[in-house]
Amino acid sequence: MAEEHPRADTSRRVAVRDTYDRIATHFAATREYAWPEVETFVETHANELEPAVDDSLTGLDLGCGNCRHAELLAGHCKRVVGLDVSRGLLETGRERAREHGFAVALCQGDAARLPLAANSVDIAVYVATLHHLPTQRARRDSLDELARVLAPDGRALVSAWSTAHDKFDETDGFDTTIEWTLPGGEPVDRFYHIYSPEEFDAALEASALEVLEWEVSSGNCYATVAGAADSSPRAE
Repeated sequence: MAEEHPRADTSRRVAVRDTYDRIATHFAATREYAWPEVETFVETHANELEPAVDDSLTGLDLGCGNCRHAELLAGHCKRVVGLDVSRGLLETGRERAREHGFAVALCQGDAARLPLAANSVDIAVYVATLHHLPTQRARRDSLDELARVLAPDGRALVSAWSTAHDKFDETDGFDTTIEWTLPGGEPVDRFYHIYSPEEFDAALEASALEVLEWEVSSGNCYATVAGAADSSPRAE
């Protein structure tokens, strides 16, 4: 597959950012609760790591939106970073943190170029974001960046919408737009890359991440991953 010109890649990513700035307040208001899969992941891996690292875990909510998952991480981690490309969504996260009384360092940034040191993150949550990166190159770079920032014993949960969702008839991965309807009825198109389960697995395997386990749940692909330096065996 031919690579997209870098200028076109940047233009499409700016369009995604602008879309979420536009719908941020309404979108965040519909995202009150953490996903059960994320709750299970954070609880499991925080408990595995805490005794070994003396209560000094660093958590990352990548594509944090209104920080509903950063709030989960804050219950287990000494430091939590919430990163999102949308300034509007970050403002909703700042308000949630203030109202709910948890600490998170918010950063506007690009998931394909993380402004974080290598090996600095113990637990990362990267859900409902990868599929919004509008080019194959950006998605690939993003997975490699996640591998770079994970600590040797770190773990991340990655998710993306999949063709297994009953909303779709396709069996191969594809690009599409899905409308978000603002109050008053105005539709706003949002970019999605819908992964087939096989494509999602292949993308992870081709990245610098080590896939430990993965599943399809409620139409989403989920994978628990480690940085490439980790040698834990993959679950069958």
